[in-house]
Amino acid sequence: MEQLELDFGDEHRLAAIAQNGNTGEHYDMVNHPPHYTSHPSGIECITVTEHMTFCIGNAIKYLWRVGLKSDNAIQDLEKARWYIDREIARRKKK
Repeated sequence: MEQLELDFGDEHRLAAIAQNGNTGEHYDMVNHPPHYTSHPSGIECITVTEHMTFCIGNAIKYLWRVGLKSDNAIQDLEKARWYIDREIARRKKK
């Protein structure tokens, strides 16, 4: 189970830091969670998605983290599909 610690930075921000019990590595779960930073390319998900529409960006986000944030990969895929369907409906209304 992950342990949470609190980090009060220079700007008085509150960041949850999770420690991976297996490796002892620390992850910044607020600013750079591992399920968005572990892509083999080294690119963080938000670096790509911040240039997209909300729904497309969220669909990519859920596809990016499939099976990484939780063991429920199907739920991530269904959420991605939900955002894609919403974007399709929005564009059809134009």
